[in-house]
Amino acid sequence: MVTVIPFSQALRERTWSGHGESESAGFMHDLMAGKGTRDDYVALVAQHYFVYEALESAAERFAGDPEAQPFLSDQLTRMPALETDLQFLLGDDWRAQIAPLPTTERYVARIREIEADGWAGGFVAHHYTRYLGDLSGGQAIGRLMSRYFGFETNGILFYLFDQIADPKAFKETYREQLDAASWEPNERERVIDEVLYAYRLNTELFDDLSRAKAAA
Repeated sequence: MVTVIPFSQALRERTWSGHGESESAGFMHDLMAGKGTRDDYVALVAQHYFVYEALESAAERFAGDPEAQPFLSDQLTRMPALETDLQFLLGDDWRAQIAPLPTTERYVARIREIEADGWAGGFVAHHYTRYLGDLSGGQAIGRLMSRYFGFETNGILFYLFDQIADPKAFKETYREQLDAASWEPNERERVIDEVLYAYRLNTELFDDLSRAKAAA
């Protein structure tokens, strides 16, 4: 008897190495270990702003798409939190103080390309990579930044999903939706490849942040 592996499991197993490389990147490793500065954290938040601006804009485009719609939830929306965090961290003129790094520009361009093409599977790949990561490791990041820099809620609102009472249950439901997606095998391979690309972009973004810090 052939054992059929649920797609969510295959996706997680096939992309785990990319996830690990992203998390172990020098910039993020130092930040999590307490070796980073408040400015390092602010730089990370600023890059998140551009990525999520593109991702949540794309979410509006895919709201009526039957393949993407099951994954969309207002409970995940991060832009208001990011804007509030940046105002707290940088002041009222925060928009004038931030700019996307080269990898962020490529990241945004890729999300916009997927949006323009109407590729729901590609959108879900980036949605999965970002939001399930935020509900997992992101929670630890928020707690550590609070400890290192004295934040209570302002400054780490991005990591506080106050509308999701049970993140574990939410993630389980999300994975069930992945398993239920009616993608053919070749489309599932494309989604896995796109998740791997998203992880690679994350790793390269951390490299950009390290270079920008060194040049400052």
